[in-house]
Amino acid sequence: MALGIALAGIGKIARDQHIPSIAKEPGFTLAATASRNPEATVNGVEAFPSLDALLSARPDIPAVSLATPPQARFADAHLALSHGKHVMLEKPPGATLTEVHTLEALARDKGVSLFATWHSREAAAVDAAHQWLRDRTLTRVDIQWKEDVRHWHPGQEWIWEAGGLGVFDPGINALSVMTAILPTPVHLTKARLDFPSNRDTPVAAALRFQGSDEAEITAEFDWLETGPPKWTIDIETSEGAACLSGGGARFEAEGVAVAGADEEYARLYKRFADLIEAGEVEVDLAPMRHVADAFTLGRRVVVDAFDW
Repeated sequence: MALGIALAGIGKIARDQHIPSIAKEPGFTLAATASRNPEATVNGVEAFPSLDALLSARPDIPAVSLATPPQARFADAHLALSHGKHVMLEKPPGATLTEVHTLEALARDKGVSLFATWHSREAAAVDAAHQWLRDRTLTRVDIQWKEDVRHWHPGQEWIWEAGGLGVFDPGINALSVMTAILPTPVHLTKARLDFPSNRDTPVAAALRFQGSDEAEITAEFDWLETGPPKWTIDIETSEGAACLSGGGARFEAEGVAVAGADEEYARLYKRFADLIEAGEVEVDLAPMRHVADAFTLGRRVVVDAFDW
């Protein structure tokens, strides 16, 4: 039997991904929505001006998915967990690591499921890249994650405000894939963050990582890329080279070619349904730790102002 789920935050990502994916997942039915924007509603679905109002009026709904900006996510997640609801968090799972640790502890205390999602890990070819790398000696990884912020976040000011992550909003997708496919953990050793003179978050970043071997691991993020986005991870090993492209949708190596359709969010909702059935919590903060390290370690460079 499908569980009723409430969706908070009816913006671009909700309409592009969450709502269609919930409709495809037999484990859920969209029972209600919450948004501060009175025009942000879904046809045929009960709408509320806040998650607090929703939970008060609909205590029967057992699960909540949060697609709100990260700066506001902790309060809503804490509220839902406190009401004994299962909670799914859009990436990044919070504005700080401490927030998410607090939510995880609360979920375990309440005996409900908490799912901190990383949608890019669910791309069609990510697992193939992980399997290919398992028994190889890594020598070099070059991550290029570049896109046009005006296309992907048109007019969304929250991304430029403290806690909005700036270019790390897409960059954390690359880091979620990196931490999923590399055979051993890595840590950040150097970073440069380019901040527009009129913004609180970076528009570009260059990162360098180190692992247990001598592999050269670098990443470049840019939010002013024109034309098609570039979401690629080029991999070199002592046994050959490979490329994971399309944000994880395609993987190519000698004798190996894997590609698939965009089913990332559908897989997330399937996983959330499975976690609820099993009574489990899934919170992996490895990608977010790298972002926190970049803000701690990174050299700040002021660049030209950004305006829409």
